[in-house]
Amino acid sequence: MDAREAVEGALATRGHIDQVYWVGCGGSLIDLMPADYMLHAESGTVESRAYTAREFTVAPPRKLGEHSLVVALSHSGKTPEVLDACHLAVERGAYVFTLTSEEGSPIDDPAWGTFVYVWDDKTPQAELSAGQALLVAAELMRSQEGYEGYGAVRDGLASLDTIIPAARKKVNEELCGRFSQLCKEHDFLYVLGSGATFSQTYGFAICSLMEMQWQNCCYIHSAEYFHGPFECTEPGVFYFLQMSSGPSRIEDERALAFIRQHTDTYLVLDAREYGMDAVDESVRGYLEPLMMYYMNVELRAARGRVFDHDPSYRRYMGKVEY
Repeated sequence: MDAREAVEGALATRGHIDQVYWVGCGGSLIDLMPADYMLHAESGTVESRAYTAREFTVAPPRKLGEHSLVVALSHSGKTPEVLDACHLAVERGAYVFTLTSEEGSPIDDPAWGTFVYVWDDKTPQAELSAGQALLVAAELMRSQEGYEGYGAVRDGLASLDTIIPAARKKVNEELCGRFSQLCKEHDFLYVLGSGATFSQTYGFAICSLMEMQWQNCCYIHSAEYFHGPFECTEPGVFYFLQMSSGPSRIEDERALAFIRQHTDTYLVLDAREYGMDAVDESVRGYLEPLMMYYMNVELRAARGRVFDHDPSYRRYMGKVEY
């Protein structure tokens, strides 16, 4: 079952969908956040919220029921919290659609529909988890309210298959060396971003840096930066800004202007300079997190080489009781 079939199945059995809940943990949740953001921004009829899976089961939304669609993602297919969330959703009468890269895993269950994606560089973006999540949102809006951006979303996903390889080469040539050097010089950094790309600001901090590199850091929304965090800005403090090419770019530009004035240590990854200007302006802000993810992969790998820290190293995850 893919995104279109999931939406068709939900509407055929429920009549209409009033809420979409996106459920995952860590990197899986991050892949769902752009779709949640797009649905918030574009839908006039559907409520949307992204949940970390344990929160979803501890404090489930009161509206969860037969007119709810729950999209759950577990890359491994066996994340206990996500499985618990799926079973709760079924008990409440919601339509459940799951995403995983592991066929036959516990989340690939006949109790609901599942899309199994192939996690490698050859898989088109429309057939990976984040792309499928965006297509769920676009398909639902197209079917229920005539979303005019549907074609632009599909075209944009196809464009990413060309944009991303070129962007990976460019980030290695232009930013990876400098980023690694700054990490050597600074034990701590702040990561800033906004809009749908804030999902990757969050992801770069908690997954790529804290989990995979044991790098102390903090993520900050570019607009919220001015409501407290900017007081820490001074020479020698390292800032890494992921600049959006979409409507939220104005938030990032304001943050960058202040950073340039008040510190001498910063790095900017501008989505507009990494190919996103080729995507329809009406949807590029929703799609650029998919491109940013691959930039984050290259940056963490570069840091790992300099620090002799393979991104696959773990000292707690999957190794101790927690």
